[in-house]
Amino acid sequence: MVKTVTGLREPEALPESQLPAHVRRVPRPRPLGRAVELAFLRWEKRQLAPTERFWRDFGMHIVESGAERLLARGTGDAPCIAVAARGRENRFVGPAFRMSEDTDLEVYVKTLNAKPLAAGAIPGGGRGVELRDPAGRAVWLVQGQARAKPLPIRPPVTALVNSAVHAPRVNRTVRTPIEPAQVVRLGHFVLQTVDFAGLTDWYLRVLGLIPTDVQYLADGSPNLAFCRLNLGDTPADHHTVVIVGAIEERYEHSAYEVIDLDALGQGHQVLRARGYRHLWGIGRHVLGSQLFDYWRDPDGFELEHYTDGDLFTADFETSYSPFDMGSLWAWGDDLPASMKPQMNPRTLMRIVALLRSKRITVERLKMVSAALKAPARPWL
Repeated sequence: MVKTVTGLREPEALPESQLPAHVRRVPRPRPLGRAVELAFLRWEKRQLAPTERFWRDFGMHIVESGAERLLARGTGDAPCIAVAARGRENRFVGPAFRMSEDTDLEVYVKTLNAKPLAAGAIPGGGRGVELRDPAGRAVWLVQGQARAKPLPIRPPVTALVNSAVHAPRVNRTVRTPIEPAQVVRLGHFVLQTVDFAGLTDWYLRVLGLIPTDVQYLADGSPNLAFCRLNLGDTPADHHTVVIVGAIEERYEHSAYEVIDLDALGQGHQVLRARGYRHLWGIGRHVLGSQLFDYWRDPDGFELEHYTDGDLFTADFETSYSPFDMGSLWAWGDDLPASMKPQMNPRTLMRIVALLRSKRITVERLKMVSAALKAPARPWL
């Protein structure tokens, strides 16, 4: 169901318990363990210096800078949120998750052929294992990391927002420093996949994730899942892992929380002034509600600043809505064409190969294409 108001289309989300018969639910496999934090992301880079400059300007704090490895943290208590190792190509290597202390890592060794991590491999110490997701991506599960001392950060100014009906800020001004938007922590990452069902099942089973919002195609089959951590009664981010059905296996973007909207805006100015490529924003998402701003690093990878996101406890029911690009943002500039599949010879060859191998059907390809082509904001 979609509400239409003077050209605007707003998909109506339904709780899982009220789904129409044709919509298929995302299965909830029995989890092997429980992730409690997206700890850090790992990269391989041909040159570390450009990445270091960008990370600093993006608002991360560099804690190790050497010829072979680069480590960065936020202002929170995580000892590391990003690791880049010098290598032969520029690529996303994979995520690392901090697992609950009652998770038995040996279960992953026995059931998924996970390999113990070498001593000293984990920033902040501790123990862990490495396993491969269905796309071949390296995933680390860690325990026992030492927490870091939080770094100083200014208080949010948005607590004193004056509105037409409530004006708590009297005899005070808002003056925020022109500086990089200090990253507090790593929030989430997004993966595209040809095998939506398989990859979603794997991450839910390995990490104990909970689908918060699911979007489905015209035939009722799920094609996008925003998944959160299971923290019980403790509120968790609307999503920590996002999986979307596509025509390739790839990292789409990762997101980093900043203190408030003013940090988002000042950070935007700093990145523009220093010549980085802006991608999308500032705007507000619908699913997750975050205020967002997207950028590309020097190697073309997408990173997002965000603030003011939704939080949910483990008992909150999964919601479902139609797969609609317009539902990704409530306001702001139109979704850029660069964030959609580019129709070129390389893309056509990929599609032909997928069809020949029967990894995707013509019918599913048509449904995804129709959703991507529908104008989200008809006047743009």
